[in-house]
Amino acid sequence: MNTLIDIRSLKKHFPIVGGVLRRPIGMVRAVDGVSLVIKRGQWLGLVGESGCGKTTLAKTVVRLLKPTSGHIYFDIPDEVKVEIEELESLGRNNSKLNSLLKENDLATFSGSRVRLFRRRAQLVHQDPFTSLDPRMKIKDIVGEPLRIYRILSGQALKTAVEELLHTVGLSAGQLSRYPHQFSGGQRQRIAIARALAMKPEFIAFDEPTSALDVSVQAQILNLLKDLKKEFGLTYLYITHELLIAESVCDYIAVMYLGKVVEMARPEEIFHKPLHPYSQSLVASTPVPDPKRRVGRIVLRGEVPSPSNPPPGCTFHPRCSRASQECRELEPALEPVGEDHYVACFHPL
Repeated sequence: MNTLIDIRSLKKHFPIVGGVLRRPIGMVRAVDGVSLVIKRGQWLGLVGESGCGKTTLAKTVVRLLKPTSGHIYFDIPDEVKVEIEELESLGRNNSKLNSLLKENDLATFSGSRVRLFRRRAQLVHQDPFTSLDPRMKIKDIVGEPLRIYRILSGQALKTAVEELLHTVGLSAGQLSRYPHQFSGGQRQRIAIARALAMKPEFIAFDEPTSALDVSVQAQILNLLKDLKKEFGLTYLYITHELLIAESVCDYIAVMYLGKVVEMARPEEIFHKPLHPYSQSLVASTPVPDPKRRVGRIVLRGEVPSPSNPPPGCTFHPRCSRASQECRELEPALEPVGEDHYVACFHPL
């Protein structure tokens, strides 16, 4: 599989303003230097505690948010990325570098360039009840992207909407209904149909099954598997439920306080986690299999504020293996085996 998305040192900071003049007095480091590669056709799971930056990362990758710094390469040849790195090492006052970034780095896109990119990447939100306009009928919600981009109109648009609804398991007879007339699982199918309207290559899912019953969760996950196979899609799947990530994802990335601390295949994350935070996540996951019990790991302290993260490794205040090196230096995400990466000076 070739690389579809290559994220390098990506940061997204939000200003904290205060005083009468509402001047910036600090920054919330929601995403703080994430580097991640997503292969074409891959299903990448992103797990971590609430507030660690998962949703912000997804919104930044699909350019609903503008990055503070870093690079986002979407389907860009490796030789172009290498040339950009070489030119950056010479300094940013370089016309050729600026031209290459403007042409290839999604983080620099604006206006019509971002609008054109959104035909190739979509986001499905966590709560379809709030992401679907309650005043619009389903036929208008699903067909809206096709109208905005002036791809289809009239009878051709109606036919396309009917086909999209059929693809996600709904019928054409439901076209004139409103979102409140559907169940939670049906509303999520509608949101998925809207995301498919532009025939994207990449879809980011922000906990799409967290508010659904277990049986409905299974139906939605099976639908996503079928759609991925039928249309050759690439997924970024955000979830709190590690068992779901294990069952459907090709790779899992563990995120803590704006950074990816470990990335590996699901079996590696669950059976041989190397980062102490990954170990605590796995240990806290209830598994209906007595052979996989790994005991309980109690983390000391609280999660630090993303507006004032600790120096060095951000996990060191809660880590039982922290050394002076951890308190002073920030570990990079390094390979420790085949397809296994960890950001830790003392992995298990």
